[in-house]
Amino acid sequence: MCGIAGNCSFSNSIISEAIWNEIATSLNKRGPDHQSITSINNTTLVHARLSIIDTSSVSHQPIYDKTGRFAIVFNGEIFNFQSLKNDLEDKGYTFNTHSDTEVLLYAFIHYKEKCLDLLNGFFAFAVYDKLEDELFIANDRYAEKPLYYASDKDGFYFASELKTLLKFPIDKTLDWIAVSLYFQLNYIPNNLSIFKQVKKLNAGHFIYVKNKQIKIQQWYFLPYSAEKAEGNLLSYAQQQEKLRALLDDAVRLRLIADVPLGAFLSGGIDSSVMVALASKHSPHLNTFSIGFEDNAYFDETEYANLVANHFKTNHTVFKLKNDDLLQSLQELLDYTDEPFADSSALLVNLLSKYTKQHVTVALSGDGGDELFAGYNKHYGEWQSRNGGWKASVIQSLLPVWQKLPKSRSGGFGNKFRQLERFATGMNLSPAERYWRWCCFMDDDELNFLLNGKPEAVLENIIKVRQQFTQFVHSDGTLNDCLRADVALVLANDMFVKVDRMSMRNSLEVRAPFLDYRVVEYAFTLPVSSKIDAHLKKKIIQDTFRDVLPKELYNRPKKGFEVPLLQWFRTDLKDYLDKEIFDEDFIKTQNIFNLEYIRSLKQQLFSNNPNDVHAKIWALIVFQNFYKKYIL
Repeated sequence: MCGIAGNCSFSNSIISEAIWNEIATSLNKRGPDHQSITSINNTTLVHARLSIIDTSSVSHQPIYDKTGRFAIVFNGEIFNFQSLKNDLEDKGYTFNTHSDTEVLLYAFIHYKEKCLDLLNGFFAFAVYDKLEDELFIANDRYAEKPLYYASDKDGFYFASELKTLLKFPIDKTLDWIAVSLYFQLNYIPNNLSIFKQVKKLNAGHFIYVKNKQIKIQQWYFLPYSAEKAEGNLLSYAQQQEKLRALLDDAVRLRLIADVPLGAFLSGGIDSSVMVALASKHSPHLNTFSIGFEDNAYFDETEYANLVANHFKTNHTVFKLKNDDLLQSLQELLDYTDEPFADSSALLVNLLSKYTKQHVTVALSGDGGDELFAGYNKHYGEWQSRNGGWKASVIQSLLPVWQKLPKSRSGGFGNKFRQLERFATGMNLSPAERYWRWCCFMDDDELNFLLNGKPEAVLENIIKVRQQFTQFVHSDGTLNDCLRADVALVLANDMFVKVDRMSMRNSLEVRAPFLDYRVVEYAFTLPVSSKIDAHLKKKIIQDTFRDVLPKELYNRPKKGFEVPLLQWFRTDLKDYLDKEIFDEDFIKTQNIFNLEYIRSLKQQLFSNNPNDVHAKIWALIVFQNFYKKYIL
């Protein structure tokens, strides 16, 4: 796990040594162990290393082949590198290091872009071919590892983080498509970035840069068989058996490291499964969880302790006070470059920060919900498609739910919020419902917030939405929504959150659920194996029921949330008044409708706050970005 950057120059324009040093320095948290800046012909490669496999200096990057023709910089891990190395040795290649980076380099030399199909891991890497004067860049199947890029008449630029890319001569004109989608989703999807000139490399794509030409191509398509493949031909018991075997091997591969390793343990099913499997291969596994000392509603450490005791792990609990979270808020805002407003990033940052004091690599349970239907929206979608008298009654009572007070910060208020969202969604088509349930704002509210600016780019916004809702069919199944979640939620929310916050603390996080073999297998399973009227993530829960503590079952899913509403009404009230609700500054920006901002403040202190805290948090993150990068 590292950070990479670089450029291909198309002109005589020179980037100064001082700027290159700033570029390398900006990647320090991603790679604190070694930084390098290497120029070859018209191409410069930058690497910041977090040493995980073969921590010796011989594995510092860039790594060259024996002829000196090829050079690679690499961010990520190739978990099956040892078997790839054996195959390449059989073909006559020899190696100077024990690193996966050198294996990846020779795999590319031998197979070119076809090597990508052989890789099991997460990655973004660049290989420069000195003889052909050609740069190749690629990322992994699901975009776990980020890569931003831009180009102009003077060159092509790339970097692991936006803040690094902005060290190059990048135009900072806002992209109103991205801004609009950000305030709807609380993150920016697809290949868009907050700036028009900058793009993100979509999942499973590669780039060739040669002769001032830039060629982008998709190399991976998630196999999606509409439930007509292997898993559908197996009995439910056989499905479980195969899932257990795949996850066990995915965990085994992800325990390979030359540095201390542990696992996140929330007490939920997914992280508990990871710990159950990892503890088989690694006795006395280190496990880590966080809880809330001042807010019992959000605290789930009792379940994490149950799992830790059950598997006899070396468990550490970080109990957070309100002050700990508040102090970390500015840390997160300072590190954030592109606006990203999933507030649970605050917790991932703190969990990563404290975990890093003990280990350098941590396993996580990320991906289980998106692949196996673990969210409330998945249960709502299942009910919408399967009907029944309960769904009809909830739908008919929409006027009631609309009048009841709603909030994420309490049991009844959160239930009323969920019932209203479900009843509203029942009146929409599956594709429209999917998008609405991903959003915090509908189109009318978005236009109110942004003074009608989205109307000018509405056609393009709709095209972006359709790239995700195209998977969701009226005559399809819930698996359609899960397929859309892989492209939208995993790639643009979950991966961004975990990558940025773990890398801020120089911690590598590995998610066995996202082994491509597990992902592809998940989409051969029928919906009935994943969810029914009584159970979400059915096959996960049933497969590991014999090894997990029984107390984990039949308990509500709370998610990884922070008490934002409470903060905004108390500790952060003055901050909001001075920095976010400052009407003079908002007028100067000429972005937001002042009347809408006032309505947010009014709703915040009402008895019906609903999701207002998420909207205010999105505004806080955006305003912090604006003051840092635009003013």
